[in-house]
Amino acid sequence: MNLYVLRHASAGTRRQNPVIDVKRPLDKEGKQQCILVGSYLNALKIQFDRIISSPLKRSQQTACFVGTEIGYENEIIISEALAPGATLRDFQNLIESLNGNESNENILLVGHNPNLTTFLGSLISSGKTSIRLRKGAIARVDYTRRPGTLLWLVEPRILRGIYGKVTSKSRRKTSRK
Repeated sequence: MNLYVLRHASAGTRRQNPVIDVKRPLDKEGKQQCILVGSYLNALKIQFDRIISSPLKRSQQTACFVGTEIGYENEIIISEALAPGATLRDFQNLIESLNGNESNENILLVGHNPNLTTFLGSLISSGKTSIRLRKGAIARVDYTRRPGTLLWLVEPRILRGIYGKVTSKSRRKTSRK
């Protein structure tokens, strides 16, 4: 089973009121990050069997935009195990429930920091490991054996660099006098 762990894209400034913060949507930069991630996954020809998201709006939007970009047609599953208040045990229970099903070859998990970094670390290490995930970053973990193997981690700034190089003009720049 391949697990793709995606931190939700940029959603602006965090709100002090937790009730309002739960409903915070993606900003313009976040939507662009989703398109970049989706384009990257398309270039790798990755299709997901399941997309599972935290119940918060910004994660659901990230999952939806990336899913749309790659042509995902199934329903996005909402799970409290990816919410900001979820515990490591909640996350492990989610992974165990997915692991028993043979149709789950590629799974996209969309969540939040700080717990998502701990969850990712728990997939690849038996100790307390944490891996930094910036907003819009995606990691691929081969989880066929325990612990899993981190195959790659890509951040939006790297994707912007790749996208910029691909779309830049072929003519050399000349100085303007």
